Amino acid sequence: MIFKRPTPHFAALALVACLGAAPLMAQELTDPFLNAAPRTAKELGRIEGAVQPTTDFTAPERFETNPGGAATTRARTDADAFSQSSANISFERELDFKVGNGLFKKLWVSSPSSTLASDGLGPLYNARSCQRCHLKDGRGHVPEGPGDDAVSMFLRISVPGSDTEPMSKIEAFLLSVGDEGRQTRPDPVYGGQLQDFGVAGQVAEYKLGVDWEDVPVALAGGETVTLRKPTWRADDLGHGPLAPGAMLSPRVAPQMIGLGLLEAIPAEDILAHADPEDADGDGISGKPQIVWSFEHDRPLLGRFGYKAGAPTVREQSAAAFNGDIGISTPIFTNPWGDCTEAEADCRAAPHGDGDARGTEIDAEGLDLVTFYSRNLAVPERRDVGGAQVLRGKQVFYEAECTACHVPKFVTSRLKDQPEQSFQLIWPYTDLLLHDMGEGLADNRPEGRANGQEWRTAPLWGIGMVQQVSPNASFLHDGRARSLLEAVLWHGGEAQAARDRVVALSPDDRAALTRYLESL
Repeated sequence: MIFKRPTPHFAALALVACLGAAPLMAQELTDPFLNAAPRTAKELGRIEGAVQPTTDFTAPERFETNPGGAATTRARTDADAFSQSSANISFERELDFKVGNGLFKKLWVSSPSSTLASDGLGPLYNARSCQRCHLKDGRGHVPEGPGDDAVSMFLRISVPGSDTEPMSKIEAFLLSVGDEGRQTRPDPVYGGQLQDFGVAGQVAEYKLGVDWEDVPVALAGGETVTLRKPTWRADDLGHGPLAPGAMLSPRVAPQMIGLGLLEAIPAEDILAHADPEDADGDGISGKPQIVWSFEHDRPLLGRFGYKAGAPTVREQSAAAFNGDIGISTPIFTNPWGDCTEAEADCRAAPHGDGDARGTEIDAEGLDLVTFYSRNLAVPERRDVGGAQVLRGKQVFYEAECTACHVPKFVTSRLKDQPEQSFQLIWPYTDLLLHDMGEGLADNRPEGRANGQEWRTAPLWGIGMVQQVSPNASFLHDGRARSLLEAVLWHGGEAQAARDRVVALSPDDRAALTRYLESL
């Protein structure tokens, strides 16, 4: 089996190699949003031992039941399994979590309104609240036919950039260290994503459409699985045709658990797994996404989103408020959200930023939503010691799934985030970009990610996704109706692992599925 855990010396070399061979990069890609204490030599030794991959599949590993460390919450059998606060949260901070939950669920209304604290919706938007997309803090779903809504998914859109356009800050930075990135721009009319709702007097931008094609896949042992291949469409365009060369990418709202713990992983530990030139020859070429932080005004490691396009939970939350709901924040201050200059009626419509809040949600409100999002707990594992689960775990490792779905990390020791501080966590992701092949390609670059590259999805809690939201499905566009279907869509760097799963006996494939369901 292969587990990409470099030695400290190799990690230091990889840090320079994967980021353009410029020593400045190692300094730039730190974690200014974390109030972290430096690790001691003794701690580094303990951490190195704790994150090593197991070779014993006869019994669970120590602490494996608690994937979120001390923040892990007890598993529930109802739809609220993803809505619990960190188990190690204090009574006083629990109040902030609950207030943040209220803001996460709040339905925004259009301006002008007598409810000044809640106005500012849109004018074009995808949902009226965070909760409308992240159903019960879980995954969204694909519209399954006429009359079914697309509230929990949308289409991102961009057009190729040209050499005559001024470079963005991140493009200029990447060029300065020898990486050109992928130059794209928002559609000149429709912006960076398509909104399918408008307040009174505003024309929605589009309606999501999809056609499905059945793709049978033969498996060893005489089994067959039928995959469904989507072709996504932007129907009923409200503001004329898309720009020439427009690239569309569907996105289903992901589950919200464990975000604060992912944010607390030191950047250097993530970068230690990067191998963009496949120097070790294992066929896995993970590379870090590098994004411009609008809050910190500097390049940072991308962690959140399907292509790791956001560096922090706070910035990701602010971007969702602005793009999905049309709510301005102290980070993204446009009161009209994603509306472009070409959508003059949208920009001229009443907005909700003319009161004491300053922006439509103020810094305090954004901080509370961020705190809530950081502290949505990962549920404990189920049946971690079951014979079929342990066999499935061995299959998972032997198929070399851990080359990208890295099981374990230890978070930073944080002075002001006790819930996330110095925890052994089991997210099953390296948070890096990988080529997933033509089958999953959206053919839309984003930052350093090309049209076939995606961030490795965390697997913790994946077995409870459909318990929380029965209509939920998997992958970035919800095409996979089961975990096995999701595996069978893997290509590119994951093709060899996928082919090993195809070649398994039916009993071993069932064990693999059972293991994933236990996560």
